[in-house]
Amino acid sequence: RRRGAHRVLPGFNLTLGYTLLYLSLIVLTPLSALVIKTLSMNWAEFWAAVTAPRVLASFRLSFGASAVAAGVNVVAGLLVAWVLVRYRFPGKKLVDALVDLPFALPTAVAGIALTAILAGNGWIGRWLEPHGIQIAFQPAGVVVALIFIGLPFVVRTVQPVLEDTERELEEAAACLGATRWQTFWRVIFPAIAPALLTGFAMAFARAVGEYGSVIFIAGNMPMVSEIAPLVIIGKLEQYDIVGATAVASVMLLASFILLLVINGLQTWQRKRVGA
Repeated sequence: RRRGAHRVLPGFNLTLGYTLLYLSLIVLTPLSALVIKTLSMNWAEFWAAVTAPRVLASFRLSFGASAVAAGVNVVAGLLVAWVLVRYRFPGKKLVDALVDLPFALPTAVAGIALTAILAGNGWIGRWLEPHGIQIAFQPAGVVVALIFIGLPFVVRTVQPVLEDTERELEEAAACLGATRWQTFWRVIFPAIAPALLTGFAMAFARAVGEYGSVIFIAGNMPMVSEIAPLVIIGKLEQYDIVGATAVASVMLLASFILLLVINGLQTWQRKRVGA
């Protein structure tokens, strides 16, 4: 009997057809509706909708805070993943489970909890505010919320790669006289760089569209702490459907560009490591 003739799942044509149908219904149809609605505007209307001062301020906050939070999570996520992979300690399974807490916790609950802690009368905020440090209801609060919801993406992306790295290479580098920093930079980092880039992209993409955990701690002050998703919600409540889709299309385009750049960097990094 020909090898591979027996397949557990249906043949290629059927599975491909189902895949395309499923993706069309779940992904392509909503995105196509967004694009078509945006194309109903002329260029002047679209440009006026996306360059309004309030909208531009929300873009700066959403994308800027998301980039800062994703950058912090790259460093913090790498350290957390390193500890979980390379060390044994009491309560390790509990710490490992806590990493996934932002996945399971409703985002609104996370926002309320962070606000209760960081507000002027909160557990931490009451000690910071006398020194002129305000986190809640400021852009800094948005960054904190986005760090909270984005950390698991980096940890869970880097953790399996660290588990698969060969420690013999590190030992060989040490025997050849390499310092710890040289071992990390020349041996470990090239192996985990694609995973770090992927984790950054996932954390960034998740943060850009975050709504529930941010609206409570941001304060939602126009031109100060108002995020782009809240601007979209506000336009929808005012029945400005076209304006809302224009703002949403800009965020969609930026996300696509980011993912393309990250995929290109990953391909370059794999070629560099394999060379």
